[in-house]
Amino acid sequence: MGSLLSQLGLECGRKEVKEEERHLRANDREFNLSYEYADNAIKTSKYNIFTFLPLNLFEQFQRLANAYFLFLLCLQLIPEISSLSWFTTVVPLVLVLSMTMAKDGSDDINRHRCDRQVNNRKVEVLIDGELRSEKWMDVQVGDIIKLENNQFVTADLLLLSSSEPLNLVYIETAELDGETNLKVKQALTVTGELEDSIEKLANFNGEVRCEPPNNRLDKFTGTLTLKGETYSLDNERILLRGCTLRNTQWCFGLVVFGGPDTKLMQNCGKTTLKRTSIDRLMNVLVLSIFGFLAVMCLILAVGNGIWEYQEGSKFAAFLPKQEGVNAPFSAFLTFWSYVIILNTVVPISLYVSVEIIRLGNSFYIDWDRKMYYPKSDTPAEARTTTLNEELGQIKYIFSDKTGTLTQNIMTFNKCSINGKSYGELLDFSGQRVEINEKTEKVDFSWNNLADPKFCFHDHSLVEVVREGNPEVQAFFRLLALCHTVMPEEKKEGELYYQAQSPDEGALVTAARNFGFVFRSRTPESITVVEMGELVTYELLAVLDFNNVRKRMSVIVRSPEGKLTLYCKGADTIIFERLNPSCSKLTEVTTEHLNEYAGDGLRTLALAYKDIDPKYMEEWKLRHHEASTAMDEREEKLDALYEEIEKGLLLLGSTAVEDKLQDGVPQTIEQLSKADIKIWVLTGDKQETAENIGYSCNMLREEMTEVFIVSANTAKEVRKDLQTARRKMRPDGPEEPTVTKSRSGLFCLLKTETVADEPVDGEYAMVINGHSLAFALEKDMEMELLRTACMCQTVICCRVTPLQKAQVVELVKKYKQAITLAIGDGANDVSMIKAAHIGVGISGQEGMQAVLSSDFSFAQFRYLQRLLLVHGRWSYLRMCKFLRYFFYKNFTFTFVHFWYGFFCGFSAQTVYDEWFITLYNLVYTALPVLALSLFDQDVNDRWSFQYPKLYAPGQLNQYFSKRAFVYTVLHSGYSSLVLFFIPWAAMYDTVRDDGKDIVDYQSFALLAQTCLLIAVSIQLGLDTHYWTSVNQFFLWGSLCVYFAVIFTMYSNGMFLIFTSSFPFIGTARNSLNQPNVWLTMLLTSILCVLPVVAYRFLRILLWPTINDKVRYKVRQDKVLPPAPRRVQARRASTRRSGYAFSHAQGYGDLVTSGRFLRWTPKSRPALFSQTDSPLAQTQPQFYRTINEGGEPPLSP
Repeated sequence: MGSLLSQLGLECGRKEVKEEERHLRANDREFNLSYEYADNAIKTSKYNIFTFLPLNLFEQFQRLANAYFLFLLCLQLIPEISSLSWFTTVVPLVLVLSMTMAKDGSDDINRHRCDRQVNNRKVEVLIDGELRSEKWMDVQVGDIIKLENNQFVTADLLLLSSSEPLNLVYIETAELDGETNLKVKQALTVTGELEDSIEKLANFNGEVRCEPPNNRLDKFTGTLTLKGETYSLDNERILLRGCTLRNTQWCFGLVVFGGPDTKLMQNCGKTTLKRTSIDRLMNVLVLSIFGFLAVMCLILAVGNGIWEYQEGSKFAAFLPKQEGVNAPFSAFLTFWSYVIILNTVVPISLYVSVEIIRLGNSFYIDWDRKMYYPKSDTPAEARTTTLNEELGQIKYIFSDKTGTLTQNIMTFNKCSINGKSYGELLDFSGQRVEINEKTEKVDFSWNNLADPKFCFHDHSLVEVVREGNPEVQAFFRLLALCHTVMPEEKKEGELYYQAQSPDEGALVTAARNFGFVFRSRTPESITVVEMGELVTYELLAVLDFNNVRKRMSVIVRSPEGKLTLYCKGADTIIFERLNPSCSKLTEVTTEHLNEYAGDGLRTLALAYKDIDPKYMEEWKLRHHEASTAMDEREEKLDALYEEIEKGLLLLGSTAVEDKLQDGVPQTIEQLSKADIKIWVLTGDKQETAENIGYSCNMLREEMTEVFIVSANTAKEVRKDLQTARRKMRPDGPEEPTVTKSRSGLFCLLKTETVADEPVDGEYAMVINGHSLAFALEKDMEMELLRTACMCQTVICCRVTPLQKAQVVELVKKYKQAITLAIGDGANDVSMIKAAHIGVGISGQEGMQAVLSSDFSFAQFRYLQRLLLVHGRWSYLRMCKFLRYFFYKNFTFTFVHFWYGFFCGFSAQTVYDEWFITLYNLVYTALPVLALSLFDQDVNDRWSFQYPKLYAPGQLNQYFSKRAFVYTVLHSGYSSLVLFFIPWAAMYDTVRDDGKDIVDYQSFALLAQTCLLIAVSIQLGLDTHYWTSVNQFFLWGSLCVYFAVIFTMYSNGMFLIFTSSFPFIGTARNSLNQPNVWLTMLLTSILCVLPVVAYRFLRILLWPTINDKVRYKVRQDKVLPPAPRRVQARRASTRRSGYAFSHAQGYGDLVTSGRFLRWTPKSRPALFSQTDSPLAQTQPQFYRTINEGGEPPLSP
């Protein structure tokens, strides 16, 4: 998204807010400058031309490996201890620093370019009574500016007036929250009278007092004082920087916040850096390697001191010692010399290689056509490149329900009105008739304004509406009046509704088809066509929805002068506020709600109340006082709303269907087979969530038991959790098994791990938000964790966004397992940020979740491919890379270590200096990168066939401290072979013509050639999936090696650079000897033989799931997937419910007389091929192979 947010970069730091209240005066720069408010210029860049080099180098040398190599370079400049040329350290260090510097420099140049582009944009500013074109950076707080259609909003503005009727403006907030549907803002009537009169605007001197700069996009509190009157200001009057003016010819605004104080920039702080478990392990290992290096150097230094003391005097005749150098001092110098020689044990190129591997594996996700959704032209996207291998280690998935497991496309299905249920079809015997595509639909042709796409099957409801039943008509009148929908009429009779949530759109459309058509609105009125008659209601108040109230109300005056409050909301909330006279109707309606539960429908209760005009006048005065209060405004308004929303009369309830996404049950089944535990965290009611759980295979009839925790006190919640735990594990301990340990660098991080407790059978738990609030308290969280983690599935319902994040943090804290959170709405953002991996679904609720996520795609079913294929491969490749990387470097270094015992501990190198320089950069770099980018143990279809292949990643079997120790031991063995076999073969040996005795240079060439061949063969053994790229890089690297040594050891190079290339003629003299090639063959066989023998015995005696599946692949090359029967949706009598799904609404702001005009953005399809089942968005089916029928494995 080419958004301003992305243009601003990652470094826009958050300004420290010191002011407690902002006070400004319009058109008075002198007054406003006295407060020293920030101007409108932004600076997101980190460097300038003078600071770039020193500051960037300072940042890079804060990394441990880079600082270490800088220290080595300083040591090499000391002649007394340096036995290596400076270029052996400088070349790799400069290469790594240059690559990082080029990337940082490029990023900062782009930030400078974006800063200049934004700061130099022009806008018309009212200065000294006239409009002048000024740069954005020159705009000051208190200025009045003019915006025109399609312009970006310059700063955070108080809207004064606009070209639209009723002072409305239409804005697009895609830069802020990713939503492309238009929003409406409205100026105060008192400022709207200024219109576009320059004279009136220049004389405007209103004073604004408001909140200080903050990052809350959905909230603004302030007041405007004008001519002695005070007016309330809220978010509905504010235009935020980053928005775009649409469908509005012009508007004027007063600058409230500028530049770094704007809410956009306040939200532009650094996101918390997520690091993988492998990253954290690598830091610990690198620190351990430093310690290991110090031990090796100390051993060799002690050896040097002993050797100098016993043997050194014998060589003093031709190797005289420098004055003052005795055995202890010589050992001290030798220690530092070996720090230089053995530096390759610390991998400087490791981090660069890891980033390249992660970037490549991220591209695979972006390019995967099987995760592309053609209906919305949405490909999968890896929004971060640092977490790929973590996808292969997921143990817990936390998922939203609405829009994630379901489609969030609502259809009006059933309703209960005045105690009678509509929407079900019954035959002559009273039995329920199943509704399908062939079932006759209701004919709405009598209604010219009906939506032709609306589908309903119960004819009796239309009949009672047309007969004039007062209760039924009042029911649909409420649906037509109580909402925040915006209408748009492109042609006469063609109505389009812009709804804040799909639920509202479905309900207003239902009222429209049944004869109560919402036609238009202004801030003071709502116009409805009731059974063909145009009726206009005066709108007195909108009591808006929020997450606490879970209801909304409108107060209207009918043309006859009757005052009525209409309310809709979650049934539990409405039932608490009903008049006692509704008790019998409430019981019947509750029964209908229970009947709707079997279909997993989402419900709302509807009620109304007639209001006394005198009370209404008094209430409106108190409402105005509360709305203009600067302190506790929301609390005061909530109290007023609570007061008037009492004694309601029940009308009935609605039931809306939210269908499951394609492939959800199959995906959940696959993930469960991979031993991934799935927790659903939803705002829906317990019964709705429970039924969806059955529909998508999370809850199953064959489960041993499903525990319901819905107590109202802390004591009862604890009792329910303990009862459930004791049922699952009767003989289990009362206290949890907690393992306390330390981790991280220097073991400074304290961790507590609660052990998994095995249970017999499959269990699930459903807990509501009220009980969860008690369970998350400090003294009960351990009980919740133990009980929940024994269950295969956990469903938490009626939870707040904060509770979602708390549940994730609880599991992260005590389970030390990798977690993934997936959601599609703004209420999922906290959960997505809290988890190790955040996945956003680009659905019906905007793009907030996607913008906060690490990975995104369009359908929940793609999650199984992300984890079981891409995640598993990424983890496998990264672990192979690390094991091989450490193997080749430790083997390289250990040969030096053994050589020290044969060279008098003199810190002489066993290899040619150019080989040391190019070993990691050229000879072994590309083959291991090819392994890390292309390797796979089995293909994607077999990965789906066997979800158990995912288990090793969860257990971290492929790379751990133990695997690292095994790698070091393997390197130790290989180094012994690679040193002592060539040494024994060369010792006192002459050429076959008897002319020359083998010298140091011949031994060095043989040792390094044997090393390179041995590590190349090891790479070949580790490669399961050969491609032409692997072959080319492996054989090409060996060819490059031989080409380089013949070139560097030639006479010409010696003559040109005598001191740099002393190995003259060594290659041609040594490599024509048969015993040299025989030694290479012998060392290669001895290095490889234990590896092959161990792998053979392991596969034969202790085969892993990977070994078994790879054996099946060889036995059964082509295995077509067989579709299996999809489990039918479960009909249940469990109670369903509905959590009011949309966010806090626009309230009276959106009640305008202009319609929202929105044209969907489109782009060409990424892929033209749509003939595959995946491209047609069909579910993926995979036949399960019975492992019990496997033939025995043979070598």
